[in-house]
Amino acid sequence: MQAKRLIWLISLFLCSWELHATHQRAAEITYRWIQGLTYEITITMYTYTPSPADDVRTSLPIRWGDNTMSDIPRITFQSLPENYTLNVYQMNHTFPGNGSYVISVEDPNRNFGVVNIPNSVNVPIYVESTLVINTFLGENNSVQLLNAPIDQGCVGKTYVHNPSAYDPDNDSLSFALVNCRGSQGLEIPGYTLPMASLSFSIDSQTGDLVWDTPILQGEYNVAFEITEWRNGTKIGSVVRDMQILIGACNNNPPVISLNENHCVVAGEQLLFEINATDPDNNTVTLSASGAPFEVDNPAAIIPDPATGTPTAATTFYWNTSCNNVSKNLYIVLFKAKDNHPEVNLTTFKSTSIQVIAPPVENLSAVSAGNGINLSWQSSGCNNNKGYYIYRRNGNSGFSPTDCQTGVPASAGFNRIAVIDDPSAQLFRDDDSGQGLIPGVEYCYLITSFFEDGSESKASNESCASLKRDLPVMTHVSNDSLQLTAGRVLLAWAPPTELDMNQFPGPYRYELRRLDTPEPVLLFTGVGLNDTLYTDESVNLNEKTLALTYEVSLISETTGLIGISKPATSVLLHIAPTDKALRLSWNDNFPWTIDSTEIFRKEGDLFIKTGSSQNGSYLDTGLQNDRSYTYYVRTSGSYSTSGFVTPILNYSQIVSAIPKDVVAPCAPLIKVETNCSQVSNLIQISKTADSCDSDIKEYQIYYSRATSAAFDLIATIPAADASFLHDGIDLVTGCYFVKAIDTTGNISEASEAQCIDWDSCPLYELPNVFTPNSDLYNDTFIPLNYPATNPKANVNRIELNIFNRWGTVVFQTADPLINWDGKDQQTGTDCAQGTYFYTCKIFFQSLDGQIEQHLQGSVTIVR
Repeated sequence: MQAKRLIWLISLFLCSWELHATHQRAAEITYRWIQGLTYEITITMYTYTPSPADDVRTSLPIRWGDNTMSDIPRITFQSLPENYTLNVYQMNHTFPGNGSYVISVEDPNRNFGVVNIPNSVNVPIYVESTLVINTFLGENNSVQLLNAPIDQGCVGKTYVHNPSAYDPDNDSLSFALVNCRGSQGLEIPGYTLPMASLSFSIDSQTGDLVWDTPILQGEYNVAFEITEWRNGTKIGSVVRDMQILIGACNNNPPVISLNENHCVVAGEQLLFEINATDPDNNTVTLSASGAPFEVDNPAAIIPDPATGTPTAATTFYWNTSCNNVSKNLYIVLFKAKDNHPEVNLTTFKSTSIQVIAPPVENLSAVSAGNGINLSWQSSGCNNNKGYYIYRRNGNSGFSPTDCQTGVPASAGFNRIAVIDDPSAQLFRDDDSGQGLIPGVEYCYLITSFFEDGSESKASNESCASLKRDLPVMTHVSNDSLQLTAGRVLLAWAPPTELDMNQFPGPYRYELRRLDTPEPVLLFTGVGLNDTLYTDESVNLNEKTLALTYEVSLISETTGLIGISKPATSVLLHIAPTDKALRLSWNDNFPWTIDSTEIFRKEGDLFIKTGSSQNGSYLDTGLQNDRSYTYYVRTSGSYSTSGFVTPILNYSQIVSAIPKDVVAPCAPLIKVETNCSQVSNLIQISKTADSCDSDIKEYQIYYSRATSAAFDLIATIPAADASFLHDGIDLVTGCYFVKAIDTTGNISEASEAQCIDWDSCPLYELPNVFTPNSDLYNDTFIPLNYPATNPKANVNRIELNIFNRWGTVVFQTADPLINWDGKDQQTGTDCAQGTYFYTCKIFFQSLDGQIEQHLQGSVTIVR
């Protein structure tokens, strides 16, 4: 008898479900650019097949985000296994112009019995997508989600879902969980993420939704947002609301075996094997989705799908082309589903594929005059947008690895030119008309670049040197024999490859200083070996700028042959700091600086105090307010043979005094909020740093919102190290702190710490109170007041309380309410019984006002 009664109750329950469930289980909105401002909008929904509402929903109201709406017709109505029906609605819409449009759809009710959505049968399903139309960013198509938003799992078994997101424009994607939303796109009261024994999360990069692990069987709805990024700018997003059915089952999902990363050069074939094995010996179906299957020359798996017991095996094939070259990775998602009699479990595993452009071929460098001519052959990819030219001094021996694109900084090359002509095959490097330096071996690499910013593999390295048919400067130095006099010792190497038939002698040099409005002729040397001169007309020790010199080579028979590359003196700068001096010097010499030695004066002698490889040196352990005197000696060389080595050049002599100009390190702060007292306590601590600062006081800065400026609200002694910010309307706000030392140096701001509206408990109302003047529970006030004060995060409310006939008996905007159970209009006691309320709560967040809705009932007991 009891069994019959149970069957009858279940039947009655299912009948009532079908009568009022309008069926919605999952949904999303995607779009495709057609032309101009016209886009094709597609709503994809999955519904409960037995529901009678399924048949009649031949159109849906859609809001376009431009203050218009339409009825969008259904174009697909397809029954699927396990009581799911696929509904696709589609139509074109022309938007008014550039802007950001939130396209949304709302359907009255979800299906009955969603565990994490209270009273789900009466909660609408709402999804939206954002379309950004920006002519500077170009046309945009939304992400396409290739994996259906309906799935199954088992209690106690880790559940994983991936939407297999594919972006037709190859934009970057990010993934984030969002709350399911209901009426008017508002948060659903009482909505929670599914209960998990450990965690429920989504990987922001891969889109893997991981539920570790379900603890209660039933139907669950979750939502996540996929955002598209183009050149760092958000260009669109899609919100998917999906349903997961968790059963109490003794089953384990299949296990997929494959390598997680692959790389292929465009034009070559990528091939690899994939296996999926079911640990319970069930039959497995293995399939795949992702961007490689959607491009013009699509990839394939063979067989498709693959089935096997307990192992299914397939092979991935992709004959790539230059059109597949991309800065972003291609993601392939493999899906293995078992055939279990209770619940079919699914496993997802993704692999990334990088398609890179082949290298430019046969790069050749040939010297000619004062420059080097480069030539090369195309890689065969005609869709590139141009070429990058890289150069360094001396051979690097760099050779790219199999999947390495571009030229890494570690190879020592600098990009010297961008060629925006994809058909170009020639380039002349003459240092922008200034001429290259004889005696330097110049080495080159070239890459092709593409519209999305990707680069090809680097070409072969090719090197060349100019003919040494001109003088080459080697020394512009403070004379080491008498440094205090500041005389400039100048030297240069004579030409060794001069064509004396073309330029017959006799020869002379003309040395000029270039740091005056007109070059000053200092010296005329006779013959090719007269290559030394001391400039006594200046004192380097009195100069604040480097001096620059050049040498001209002249044939007395034919005239000017050419001019050397200019060279400058070593200019030493010293910056004072606390108990230290920072020395730095220039590095713009024709030769390469290999190392620099630092000399400091001790008594009457200069003593070597250190060396540097990078153009600067910090001399520490000094006394503040005492003068110290220095010079530096650079040691350099040319990259080809035949020059004096090392090339030693001395700077001028400079004195400086250490001073405490070092600000303290930015302090660390922590903010503790007291919601009942409506106050924030800022606690300050020092970092474990080497700032060596004597902190005297702290400055406290405050901002009401993220968009507002920070104001200085207090300066406190360092000994206090805390500040109570009270007497404020709301706890919402941001703080940072600066430290000031005894000499007045001010630190950088600490990392800002923000208190948002959700730092205090949510606004909740009780369901009963007893206005009987016993001084206990006499008024209708928010739950937990005064232990938690709603005024800490609530600006105002709009509360209306009705009797059972719909008459308003009380209204207030005060978050504390304080209703004493009397009719506000008559002042008389309201009768004992149940009253109903609607309440809008306006929370003050860091980003502005947030509105939430409550509705319910409260019972007066007298």
